[in-house]
This record gives sequence, structure tokens and C-alpha cells, in this order.
Amino acid sequence: MASYKELPKTAQIRLVSSHEEVYEPCDDSFALVDALLADRTKLLEHRPMLCMEIGCGSGYVITSLALILGQEGSGVNYIATDINPHAVRVTHETLEAHGVSAELIVTDIASGLEKRLAGLVDVMIVNPPYVPTPEDEVGAEGITASWAGGENGRSVIDRILPIADRLLSEKGWLYMVTLTANNPSEICLEMKKKGYASKIVVQRSTEEENLHIIKFWRDFDNEVDEINNQSTFMGSLLSQIPPFSFWRGNNGNDSDKNKC
Repeated sequence: MASYKELPKTAQIRLVSSHEEVYEPCDDSFALVDALLADRTKLLEHRPMLCMEIGCGSGYVITSLALILGQEGSGVNYIATDINPHAVRVTHETLEAHGVSAELIVTDIASGLEKRLAGLVDVMIVNPPYVPTPEDEVGAEGITASWAGGENGRSVIDRILPIADRLLSEKGWLYMVTLTANNPSEICLEMKKKGYASKIVVQRSTEEENLHIIKFWRDFDNEVDEINNQSTFMGSLLSQIPPFSFWRGNNGNDSDKNKC
């Protein structure tokens, strides 16, 4: 097994396993990893003990997080879930190919884990099914479950938020991919009511979608105010975006741009 110093900073596309029923790394995956890269120094200072991915798919993101934390993050425990058993197998292969490991569980979001993990997760990463689709596609078997988000793409997101609140530790951070159609300002306001502050770490526009990677953390000093102007609230979030949020190809490997 290679030492952490010899390992790359993110998962390498050529080493990411695949299956026809598993979502491959695409623009949203790359944007989420870029957000983690942008926060790498803060993540190391954060000293997480338990990191969790809900909906691990190919394993590209959880593997990248383990590599980003690297040797300085030795002692961190990783756990990842997916409703698709093929995804769990592919994630195992991706992790193994990069010399890192995680506990992998086939389950719907975190079903069966909430009591065990309550208040313990220091970093949670989620690329949820966010594409607006008919409700009957939500939770379908195979790869459809990875993108089918129901009305406004919010059906699964709205289930994940209260679970994340229960699992996150007092210092817990949540990184979530959202689409403009999901009404990210409303998501932030819902989390604000639960006591969370939020920040857009990366914003990315592609030919098909406008993505926002939002970071949430518990804000114990902030009282919940009623904000009626969501456009103003969204504007304040957008003003926080750092210069890092440029379009970046997938690991700089032009040969992999047909992955999506």
C-alpha cells in the first residue's frame, strides 16, 4: 500500500471503478470535491474523527476526502452509505484502488444507523438526487435513484436534512450539492431554523445546470430571524463565494471529459 505522501490529493478517474447501474463522477461530483479542496486547511484544523458520505455512488467523493485529509487525517474514521448495492461494491473497489478504506453500508440514507451515529459525525458530504422528476421515480432501483429528486428535486433532500441534523456532532459540517431548481435559499433558511449557518463554497454553471455546493455548520450564537426576502438571502450567500469557484475539468484529465 502506498504511503499517504505518495497518494494524489483526489481520487483519480482512471482508478475509479464503474458499473452500468452506478452514477459515474460528473460535474456535480467534481464541484463537491473542489469545495472540499477549497476547505482543506480548515478541514485539517477541524480534526474530524468521523466523516460520512450519504449516497456514495462510485466512491469518488469519499475517496477524495480521505486523500485530501491524507496522513494529517490519520485516525479519521470514514463511513459511506448507498441504497444501491452495486454502488457500495464499486465504492469499495475505488477506495481499495487508492489505498484508503471506509465502512460501507447498503441502506436508505442512514436507516438503521441513526441511533449509533447520533451526534458523532464531524463531516458529512452529500450529493443527493436533486434532479426534478416525477415522484414515482424517487427511490427507483438502479442508477435512476442517484438523480431522481421528485418535485423540485427536493423529495430526498428534505428527508436528508433532519437526519443530518441528528447525526452531526456539535462541531459537525455538512457539504451538500444543490441545483438552482431546488431553491437553495429555502434549504438554507430551513437549516437556519435548526440553528445552522450556511455558506456557498463553490458555485458552478454547466451547459445543463447551475450547481451550488453549500456548507452548513451549527451556529450557536445566531438567533433565528424570519427572512421573507429569499432573493436577498441568496444574494448574501453568493457574495461569500471565494475565487476558487472557477470551472475545473475533472482532475485535469481531458481524456475523461466524456464521463458525464
